[in-house]
Parts: sequence; structure tokens; C-alpha cells
Amino acid sequence: MIAMEKLSGRIRKISGSQTMAMNQKSRDLQSQGKDIINLSVGEPDFHTPPHVKDAAKKAIDDNFSFYSPVGGYSDLKEAISQKLLRENNLHYSTENIIVSNGAKHSIANALMVLVDEGDEVIVPAPYWVSYVELAKLAGGTNVIIQSGIGSGFKVTPEQIEEAITPKTKVLLLCSPGNPTGSVYTKDELSDIAQVLTRYPNVFIISDEIYEHINYLGQHNSIADFDELRDRVVVVNGVSKAYAMTGWRIGYMAASTWIVKACSKLQGHFTSGPSSIAQKASVAALNGDNSYTEKMREAFLRRRNLVIERAGNIPGMVLSKPDGAFYIFPDISSYVGLAHEGKVIKDDTDFCLFLLEQAHVAAVPGEAFGAPNHIRISYATSDSKLDEAFDRIEKALKKLS
Repeated sequence: MIAMEKLSGRIRKISGSQTMAMNQKSRDLQSQGKDIINLSVGEPDFHTPPHVKDAAKKAIDDNFSFYSPVGGYSDLKEAISQKLLRENNLHYSTENIIVSNGAKHSIANALMVLVDEGDEVIVPAPYWVSYVELAKLAGGTNVIIQSGIGSGFKVTPEQIEEAITPKTKVLLLCSPGNPTGSVYTKDELSDIAQVLTRYPNVFIISDEIYEHINYLGQHNSIADFDELRDRVVVVNGVSKAYAMTGWRIGYMAASTWIVKACSKLQGHFTSGPSSIAQKASVAALNGDNSYTEKMREAFLRRRNLVIERAGNIPGMVLSKPDGAFYIFPDISSYVGLAHEGKVIKDDTDFCLFLLEQAHVAAVPGEAFGAPNHIRISYATSDSKLDEAFDRIEKALKKLS
């Protein structure tokens, strides 16, 4: 306790990542010889495409082993600029782009340069675990907007407008969403944009890291609307679309003054991202998306598999996600049930029960601002998913 009191207030007010904690718990049990099926982590089970790995090997041979520019190599920023134009019809020059150590780093940079102490950050729930903690770290006050299964886990323009106050600085949007897989349509984003045009002091951080894992077709961005463009920070990266989670390359596209501020901050925190990973990312972005499309098709098949399996479990209520690789069922009906004297009091107990009795790892919904839900990742093989749900069904029958 004394050691905790010596830590800074800023670190004491944030919580650890429950997704990372559950992933680590799974790894610990696996190291003990337990056969754990880990459905807690948001990581594609595919390998990085061969042409991307070849580009990294060439970069090593070409001696790209020195510090890179703080904001990223010019050829990578140009590849990002062309990607945004080609795939999203968004016109951003290289001056509007900064490359960081993952999309999470880009979000942290944006919040740190935009949010002052006491500023309000609107966060639709369920939300990705790091949003609220990064907003706290920046000194912001989180204003949570709730959504549920009935709305497909999407908030309405009316809810956003009700949440806006003179202190509002940032709205955080994520589509396709983590942990729910919800996807905002063009019309839905247009309605939100109409509200935001009335509040010129509100910035929008648009997390689009799951852009290519979309089962509705064309991806839509809030940056599509010209009246908001100067206030939108588009965040993306190579992790999900190109199976490059470990390469740690993310990027943002935003107004030049925001990018310059982020570059100043990044220059002190991390300097430029990995030189080798950047060269690999150029190959990823400049190549065709055939590998990415194969992954998307596999995720769609797996989505349909887990929807069917979870839908056949009595008391597990869920909506069909339109993107990403998660389902987010409501497990309220299991709260209050028990096994061998242990009562399921909440979603955390439910996940611990699954880990202990089914050897399947999932993440409690409370971590995402949605108690009595759980997040299950289907970013693993069909056979593992079938085995996981066999185990879950068997374990849940023990509860009474």
C-alpha cells in the first residue's frame, strides 16, 4: 500500500487492461500445461502476408536500421495518403499524416494534444477498454452514452446531442466496433454529422482499425462529411487488415496543426516507429487486398458459426455483428446461478467460471462499460471455435 501511495496520481487513477489481463491469465495456464482455448484477445490468427515479410527482409538487407523520422518515413505517409484516397475517397496530404506505434498510440496522441484537465470526452458504450483510461490520463472526464442489443450497440444522434455540454471536447467513435462488431451506416453517420455541425468546438476521433473486417460492404467514415473534416482525426493501422499486430504500426490523418502537435509529443515519448515495420507497412498498403479479403471471408464464416452456436445456448442473448471479429452476448440469465457453492455474481465471475470449468477464456463486459455481457473473439480456427462452444455448453449445464 505504501508503494502505491508513492505512485503518481495519474497512474493511480487508471485501470489495467482487462483484455490483456485475461490474455495473460490464459497464457499462464497454458504454460502450466492446461489446454486453454483463448477467445479473449483481438488478434487475427493469420500470418503476415509473404510480400510484406519480404519487404521487411529487404529493409534489413538495405540497412534501414537507423532512427526513422518522428512522424514516419515519407514513402509510408505517401502510401497512407494514397490508400485513403483510393479506398475511402478522403484527400489527405502527407502533411496531414503521422505514423505511430500502433493505432492505440495514435488515439493516445490525439487525446493528449486535444484534451485539457476537465474537458469532457463522450464515449459510446460498450467501448474499447483503453478509450476511457487514455481519456483519464489526458485529464479528461468521460461522459458515457449507453447502448444495447436492441439498437445493435449503436448510439443515436439524439443521445450524442444530449451528452454535449460547453465542456465537451472530443467524441470517440469506433466503426466497425470493438467489442460489439457494430457498424454505422452512411445514413447513420450522416445523422450524427448533422448534430456535430452545430457544435464546432467538438472534435471527433474516429477509430477505423477494423475497416476491412466489414460484412456490410463499403466502409464509411465520419470524415466523409466535408463540414466536419477539419475536426475529425481518422485513426487506422495495419494490425487487423494485414495480420500485423506485432509490427506495431498505426497512423492518423487529421488537420495539420493536430499532426504537428502529435509529432511534438511523439518526439519526446517514442520518436519514430520501427524502421523495418514501416517498410513492411508500405508493401502492405501498396499491395492488393486479396489476402485481406480472404481473411474477411474466413471471419464472416466464423461469425456465422459462433452466432449459430451461441444462439443455441439457452439464456445467452446476442445481436449479429456486422464487422470486426467479436460477439458480445448478454449473460444476465446466468447471474445468481451457482456450481459447487460458487455463485456467479457478475460477468467477471462468469468468465472465471468458463476459464476454470471449460478452459475457455473470454473478457468480462464490465471492462467495456457493459456489465453482464462478455466479449468472445472468433479470431481463431473453426475447429477451435466448435471445440470452445462444446466446452461452454457442457460447463454451463453445471450451473443451477
